[in-house]
Amino acid sequence: MPKMKTHAGCRKRFRKTGNGKIKRAKSYRRHHSWAKSTKRVRQSKHGVLLEGANAKNISILMPD
Repeated sequence: MPKMKTHAGCRKRFRKTGNGKIKRAKSYRRHHSWAKSTKRVRQSKHGVLLEGANAKNISILMPD
């Protein structure tokens, strides 16, 4: 059986950590950062780990 290809949209949006967990970037970072608090902008620099069914579904699309 051939290898499964990684879903192109998932490849762009998610990445696996060293422990195999799936990480995504936070949203609302592109424009109008002047309207958001400094704390909110600073904390959105760090990614978020997916949990539960979301992580399971994405891991199926990312077989690597």
